[in-house]
Amino acid sequence: MAKQYYSSRNLKFLLYETHDAEELLQYERFAHMDKETMDMMLDTAQQIGDTHLYPHLKSMDHDEPEAKNGAVTVHPKIGPWFKEMGEGGWLSVNAPLDSGGMQAPTILESCFSFIFQAANNGCYPFVGLTKGSANLIESFGSQELKDEFLPKMYAGKYTGTMCLTEPDAGSSLSDMKSSATPQNDGSYKIKGQKIFITAGDHQHADNVIHLLLARIDGAPAGTKGISLFVVPKLREEDGKMVPNDIIAASIFHKMGQKSAPACHMVMGEKDNCVGYLVGQPNKGLTYMFQMMNEARIMVGVTGVSIASAAYYSALEYANERPQGRRLNEKDPLKPPTMIINHPDVKRMLLMQKAVIEGSLSLVLECAKYHDLSHTTTGDEQNKYALLLDLLTPIAKTFPCEYGIASVSNALQVFGGYGYTTDFELEQFYRDIRITTIYEGTTGIQSLDLLGRKVTQANGKSIQYLRSMIGATTEEAKTYEDLKRYADQLDTEVQRMGQVTSHLLQFALKGDNERFLADANLYMDLFSIITVGWQWLKQAVVAKRELITNNPQGSELDFYESKLHTMKYWFHYEMPKTQGLATRLMDDEVLTITDKTEIFA
Repeated sequence: MAKQYYSSRNLKFLLYETHDAEELLQYERFAHMDKETMDMMLDTAQQIGDTHLYPHLKSMDHDEPEAKNGAVTVHPKIGPWFKEMGEGGWLSVNAPLDSGGMQAPTILESCFSFIFQAANNGCYPFVGLTKGSANLIESFGSQELKDEFLPKMYAGKYTGTMCLTEPDAGSSLSDMKSSATPQNDGSYKIKGQKIFITAGDHQHADNVIHLLLARIDGAPAGTKGISLFVVPKLREEDGKMVPNDIIAASIFHKMGQKSAPACHMVMGEKDNCVGYLVGQPNKGLTYMFQMMNEARIMVGVTGVSIASAAYYSALEYANERPQGRRLNEKDPLKPPTMIINHPDVKRMLLMQKAVIEGSLSLVLECAKYHDLSHTTTGDEQNKYALLLDLLTPIAKTFPCEYGIASVSNALQVFGGYGYTTDFELEQFYRDIRITTIYEGTTGIQSLDLLGRKVTQANGKSIQYLRSMIGATTEEAKTYEDLKRYADQLDTEVQRMGQVTSHLLQFALKGDNERFLADANLYMDLFSIITVGWQWLKQAVVAKRELITNNPQGSELDFYESKLHTMKYWFHYEMPKTQGLATRLMDDEVLTITDKTEIFA
């Protein structure tokens, strides 16, 4: 039996009690679902994690992918697991019913992803990228593309990728050079290179379907001239599947998440790579942003999943490892105490618990907004779409940046043992590091938050968020022992408003460099306050349950732990906003200078 890597009780608390996923079932889009089905799927997801994923965590890290003669070989256990994903309908869980999918809420799918990745984070990209690329074809592809590729992708016979980054362009998509030349039959000849293509090639699927960005000959410069193409590894020709002149020239050997290969793909080396246009020409980046935004939230899920697995390893160790005595115990003849009894170890464990359960709540909040933006109409739909846009860069960044700190604390609980391969912590520490780079670095997410999302719709996104937070603080104030935390959160929201107004004055003057110079710090400020909101939401639910239902035993312990961990966040993490606000409103700027010799 796999050891604990997440809390089922906490997941269901967030899903049903905090975010009321059952509310979504009133809408026609999800009327075919019920709570019994949702619970059954959650239990099945854990069974898959226990049997197909967690047992192979270390061997998948040790036995890395290999690239030989343009072909990539990955761990043999990925095949049976991916087959289970297809046969069990997990690849089409969000797909429309008329396409053979389950049409399940995104908030529920996020829970499955969390479970799978907490069990074994490194191999989930095979699923996540296949679902994401299939969703792009579903949303924007022609009926011919849908008929040809989607059934096999949903069945687990084909996998998918997202091909954006190029060797010389990096994250600057406007500088990409991959080209697409129109052919008489409506297809395009594709030529170019892409790097860091996760799961770009492997032996466990009949085909790999690449969703690739390229520039049609004569297209406008910059991002306005980018189109999206389906480029399969194999294409049908005269009734046979033949190579499509796209190969994995090499793979990058990574410090973590080793089971999914990061490939250097070369297209059209023999001038025989065929691609099929998705949607309209020059709209590729618009289409791809749908997948990228979904992927950004999913990377947030990855961060919190790894942190969760690390936390439960550290918690188990802290409960079993005797060392030293309580600080007030002076008798050297008394037996050593378990390290969980030391205040500093408790602090490190509380920090992890607060980050994990706060992050997961934030991710599920965004997932529900995604569902509501697809089920509501009019002003309500616009509200949820704007809230989702605003919170997406935070849901990607916070679980990853703070997840790294959380795993670091877990490793610290182990002491020297955590640094060895005898335990999983060193792998988790390596695995999680990539998450702040995936799907746009923290710097890019921060520029997006402050430079785009905060100002979109004339600031209406921020107004909606303030309203949502205000509703939580007003409810919290009805409980005497939560009132001080509600008042504190109100004060923090006001502080964030002051900082935002201060920075916006530079944007109004056209000084974008000054406006965005410390966007990362603004992201940190915004994130701490937003997660504080998530913790107060959980505390309100816990307090209400304690008063109305008088739980006993483990349930009493669970709800009381929610209140205690909320207090940790407000007493230990929230005060950091004062220093961040001071720096963000400081008139002296140290990072805008032409004097590079200061780094000599």
